[in-house]
Amino acid sequence: MVLDKIENYKLYENLSERIAKGFEFINNTDLVQIESGKYQIDNDAIFAIVQEYDTKEVKDCKLEGHTKYIDIQYIIKGVELMGVTTKNNQKMILTDEEKDYSFYEGDTSLIRVEEGMFTIFFPDDLHRPCVKADQVSKVKKVVVKVQIR
Repeated sequence: MVLDKIENYKLYENLSERIAKGFEFINNTDLVQIESGKYQIDNDAIFAIVQEYDTKEVKDCKLEGHTKYIDIQYIIKGVELMGVTTKNNQKMILTDEEKDYSFYEGDTSLIRVEEGMFTIFFPDDLHRPCVKADQVSKVKKVVVKVQIR
């Protein structure tokens, strides 16, 4: 897992060509004006999902993980907490291989992710996004999905 400010993205773009293309989308798109929805970057290999939502209580947020895609989650507006942990012996409660997600039961440590910050979640990382910080916040976020293979 990576947590950093977008101005430091160059530290991570050499992880893979696809991650570099994901950061290129984030840095070269008017994300403040972009509408919510799905955006193709490189067919199914790299795509972005722009979301807008209100943060919620931690009990109302799902712990999730992926196996085919890396997530780059960039906060355009707002602030949220994200629960994070590494995949070990958590109990899987639901999985959808086609949509590349699994939900788990388990404890996490909360990190604060503010406007202008991003996270990178790899397949060994579980994350619980959308958690409210001090108060409910309207968040606009882009999740860039980067296919591993």
